Amino acid sequence: MKTIDLVRTGVRNTFRSRARTTLTVLAIFVGAFTLTITSGLGTGINRYIDDTVAAIGGGDVLTVTKVADEDFDPTDTSPQEYDPNAVTTGDGIARTSIEMMTQDDLDAIGDVDDILDVEPITPAQVDYVSHDDGTRYTATVSALTPGQTVQTTAGAEPENGTTQFQISLPPTYVEPLGFDDDTDAIGATLTIAVTDGAFEQHTVDAEIVGVTEETLAGPGGASLIANQALQDELVTLQSTGLPDDQLDQWAQATATFDPELTPDEVDALKEGLADEGFSGTTTADTLGAFTTVIDTIVLILNAFAGIALLAAGFGIVNTLLMSVQERTREIGLMKAMGMSSGRVFGLFSIEAVFIGFLGSAIGVITAMIVGTAVSGLLAGALLANLPGLTLIAFDPITIGVTILVIMAVAFLAGTLPAARAARKDPVDALRYE
Repeated sequence: MKTIDLVRTGVRNTFRSRARTTLTVLAIFVGAFTLTITSGLGTGINRYIDDTVAAIGGGDVLTVTKVADEDFDPTDTSPQEYDPNAVTTGDGIARTSIEMMTQDDLDAIGDVDDILDVEPITPAQVDYVSHDDGTRYTATVSALTPGQTVQTTAGAEPENGTTQFQISLPPTYVEPLGFDDDTDAIGATLTIAVTDGAFEQHTVDAEIVGVTEETLAGPGGASLIANQALQDELVTLQSTGLPDDQLDQWAQATATFDPELTPDEVDALKEGLADEGFSGTTTADTLGAFTTVIDTIVLILNAFAGIALLAAGFGIVNTLLMSVQERTREIGLMKAMGMSSGRVFGLFSIEAVFIGFLGSAIGVITAMIVGTAVSGLLAGALLANLPGLTLIAFDPITIGVTILVIMAVAFLAGTLPAARAARKDPVDALRYE
C-alpha cells in the first residue's frame, strides 16, 4: 500500500464509527477553541501595548528619580523620620520616597555612560481650568517628554517649536467645558490658573489645538498636555515669590540615551544610574507591568485549555483502542497480505492525527469567528474609549502552531493503540471471533 493510499484509508476509517469520532472531535474542539481565544486575547492586548509604545515614542528616554531611602517600606505605617530633601508620593503600598534633585544631580546623571542629554521635569501645579468664564475644573497639566508624541481624535499635538501657548485636552474635558464635540474645541481658548509662592493667583490663556486619545500609557494619562512655552510660563508664575532654597529642585528628570542601544545595554545603563543612587524607567518598563499581568492571565487560561486537550487525548486513546478491537481480523488480513507492522502503526496514527486535525481546525475557525465578532462588539461599546484596541486578535503563526501542537498531542495519544495494532500476530488476529 502506497503512502497516499495509507493516508486515504486512514482518513476513511476515521468515519467508520461516526458517533464515537464526533464525540472525540468535540472534546478536542473545546480545548482548541479555548486555547485560540485565550491566545488571541493575549495577542490583541499585547499588540495594542506595542502599538501604544510605538505611537507615543520616547523609546530612547528614561524618567529618572533619586532614591531617598533604599530601606523605605511602603507597608510600614509607623511614623517616619523627617527628611527635608525627601518627598513621599502615593498612599498605602503605592507610596514611594524620592529625594529632590539639584543641578549637581543632573550633572551626575549626564556623566553616566551613554546618557546624551538630561532635562529636569518641572510640573505645573494648576488651580483650575475654564472656558469662556464657565465652570472651573481642577486639572493636571503636563508637558511632553523628549521624543514623545500624543495621538489625537481631533486637531494636533501641541507644538514645542512655537512661542504661542498651546494645549490639548483629554476627551473627558470636552463636554464639561461646554464644547459640542472634539472638533468644536479646536481653536478655542482655555484659561489656566496657578498660584505663586506669595499666594497670588495668576491666569494664562492658551489655545486648544487638539483632543488626545485615551491610551494605556499616555504621556500624562488624563492630563492636559501643554507645549513647552506654556509649561515654562506656568512654572515661572508659580515659582514667583518662592524662597531661593526651593528653586532649582526637581522630583524627576528625563535622560535621553542612544536609541541604538540593545535591551541589555539599556539594562546596563539603568544599573549605572542605580550605582549613582538614581532609578530610571522607560515607557516600555511602565507598560511591562500590563504585559506581565496579561501574560499571566493568558497562561492560566491556557492551562485550562491544556486540561481539556489532555481529556481529549484520553478520548482518542479510547476511540482507537475500540477501533483496534473491532478490526482485529481486518488487521490480521492486512498483515497476512504483506502489510508491515510499521504500515499498520502508520495507519492508526494517521487516524489519530486526522481526528486531532478535525477538532483543532473546527475549534480554531470557530474561535476566530466568535473572537472577531465579540471584539468588534466591544470596540463599539465598552472599549470605545480605547481606539485602536482589538481585544481579541489572531496571529497566523500562532494559529498554525496551535493546530500543529494539537495534532502532535493526538499523535502521541494514538501511539498506544497504534502500537497494539502493529504488534498483533496475523494468525491469531484471523482466528479472533
